[in-house]
Amino acid sequence: MKIERDYHTHTRYSHGKGTVLDNALAAKALGIKEITISDHGFSHPAFGMRRRKLDKMRLDCQNAERITGVKVNLGIESNLLGISGAIDVKPKDYEKLDMILAGIHRFVLYDSLRGWTSLLLSNMWAQKITHKPSKRLIDYNTKVYCNAIKNNPIDIITHVGFLNFCDAKIVAECCADYGTYFEINTKKIHLSPEEWDRVFDTKVNFVIDSDAHHPDRVGDAKLFEVQDEKVHFPRERIFNIDGRQPTFRFAEFKKHL
Repeated sequence: MKIERDYHTHTRYSHGKGTVLDNALAAKALGIKEITISDHGFSHPAFGMRRRKLDKMRLDCQNAERITGVKVNLGIESNLLGISGAIDVKPKDYEKLDMILAGIHRFVLYDSLRGWTSLLLSNMWAQKITHKPSKRLIDYNTKVYCNAIKNNPIDIITHVGFLNFCDAKIVAECCADYGTYFEINTKKIHLSPEEWDRVFDTKVNFVIDSDAHHPDRVGDAKLFEVQDEKVHFPRERIFNIDGRQPTFRFAEFKKHL
């Protein structure tokens, strides 16, 4: 099984190790047709990409596409900022981006005090100390995901359940309702086999992404294969393998701006 289109790759514009061209060259060597440069969102003070560099990033994508023949999209892995449903992509950014991915990350500039206490501190406490999240925390995190999906034209929700505790099935149902793809991330295991089984009970569709932070990992599906022995992912619902190509929400949204 091979990833034919890798929509989640990072570069030096956030905290990846290579350039846009490096990622495109790695994709070409593997026969990958399309990649997205999806560096971390603007609200991450340490690792986030910067709005002032979007034009330069666009030029880098165009240059890499010209040199390699690989389609290179300019995207972003935006940060979910709180239960308001806000992300750190604003309408003023839409014209400069091809795709919007979004996920929960730590140490970003959340939009409220509760974001800091719940998305950061409560999740860290539950993960490292109690190892047992409260129902209140699970419900909060789940609403953060769903409100963001409802309020923004997000193409792919990334590594659901990583660094937080949520009801992945409810998140998947929301993705299915709004046309957002649910990511199978091959950088880290973020759901248990039991959680994946509950996600499969929904009508959500998937993409496999490498979440590559180094060009050597572009298109890497090894961890997918490890998980697949236990989980048995439904191939017919994965839309970047076997010649399938996703229809993304943001591109459709932009047609009506």
